Amino acid sequence: MNRIFYLLCFSLIILQSCKGTKAISGATIKKLRTEKIVANHYNKAFDFTTINAKIKVRYDDGKQSFSPNVTLRIEKDKKIWVSAKLLGITLAKVLITPEKVSYYEKINNTYFEGDFKIISEWLGTDLDFEKVQQLLLGQALFNLKDEKYVSSIENQKYRLNPKKELELFERLFVLNPDSFKIFSQQLKQPIENRNLLVNYSSYQKVGNQDFPKEISVIASEGIAKTIIMIDYRSVDYNAKVSFPFKIPSGYEQVTIE
Repeated sequence: MNRIFYLLCFSLIILQSCKGTKAISGATIKKLRTEKIVANHYNKAFDFTTINAKIKVRYDDGKQSFSPNVTLRIEKDKKIWVSAKLLGITLAKVLITPEKVSYYEKINNTYFEGDFKIISEWLGTDLDFEKVQQLLLGQALFNLKDEKYVSSIENQKYRLNPKKELELFERLFVLNPDSFKIFSQQLKQPIENRNLLVNYSSYQKVGNQDFPKEISVIASEGIAKTIIMIDYRSVDYNAKVSFPFKIPSGYEQVTIE
């Protein structure tokens, strides 16, 4: 196992059950102003203080595949904590804060402390704490209020494209018309032949709010492709949670160039 696998467990980066997202059959999608669609997306954002979730992750890069059980804990806007287990044995832990990423893994007795550079380069877009948190919650990776978008209706979904694309990026956001949660979001870097596609094939009710059930992350660069599937098995929120993380002594630090 290489260390990238452990990083991908949370990024989900890093991300199936029998039910898909419900479509609105036989109904005509109401045309809304772009500003209203964006406002609804943020008004329907999952409201929480903490999250404690059990998830099943499947990782496949064409050369190797893994399927660990993962515990995910989030303290809103402060911490994201991941513990990955295989056959009941803890393999790795990750702690993300707005300032840095830290992880250690027990196979090779290594650890890492640093910024988001490695994940950003691998997924082909600049990532920070907020983007990772939004990805896990079914929210747009980019703040849709920061730029002007053009909306349209296609396949019974709302589509948002920026009026003016960034020079290095192409972006597309597709939203469910009933919940205004993200159905799909795609970021492309044509010059570098990189593509990041995040699909949310189904949601579940947690309390009375919509929360992702299945997430797939497909990252490609040239002919290389990595797929990460996330299946949220259970989700609890606003409970008291802890974030135990201590790098064991004697572990070797990994340096990312």
